Amino acid sequence: MPQTVLLAEDDRAIRHALERALSLEGYQVTAVADGVEALAQAHKTPPDVLLLDVMMPGIDGLQVCRVLRAEGDRTPILMLTALVETADRIAGLDAGADDYVVKPFDVEEVFARLRALLRRTSPDSGAAADVPKELPAASDRQIEAAGLRMDVQARRAWRGERELELTRTEFELLELLVRNAGIVLDHSTIYDRIWGYDFGPGSKNLAVYVGYLRRKLDEPGAPALIHTVRGVGYVLRED
Repeated sequence: MPQTVLLAEDDRAIRHALERALSLEGYQVTAVADGVEALAQAHKTPPDVLLLDVMMPGIDGLQVCRVLRAEGDRTPILMLTALVETADRIAGLDAGADDYVVKPFDVEEVFARLRALLRRTSPDSGAAADVPKELPAASDRQIEAAGLRMDVQARRAWRGERELELTRTEFELLELLVRNAGIVLDHSTIYDRIWGYDFGPGSKNLAVYVGYLRRKLDEPGAPALIHTVRGVGYVLRED
């Protein structure tokens, strides 16, 4: 069966172009023009993935995200946004989106991000990947490092006694860092492991997610846990 995409975009030209491109790529697409229609369609026939424009009349893409997440809907969401400021992207992640693409975009990038989201949520997708050290099996329920504890199966994480509220992407990024605590992971390794695609040196996607994860991890008076190794990547360690 083809994978289903619910596309919400108020710009008719962009909506029609994306609908055609996605259909040619093999997806079964339902395209709507605003957030109200998106919510109605998501409730009627839940898709495999949602592709939402941020700026729509009435209910915008961020509000659609918030409503679905409040209802417990964990369907992966890819946002389309013309807002390029980091704060705007963080607002989308905070609303519950899993990833974003900035307009104007290359349709191949949209395809790559959709494949990555669907691969991560597929029940038969493997969680193991080629990383710089031999990893425990992803089925290992409890993993710990640097004062962090993660329950992989339950998708829960704690710093000390404080439970962290993490999105799917944040959880997977933190899991990768915890499993490789003390080892510097380069940008391309992280992109390949988390997104399944390296978006190149010009992409700020990883930096945005690391920054947002730091905001959730850091505590006053406590040591920082995620460190930037300039020109290389990131490492988890408790200094």
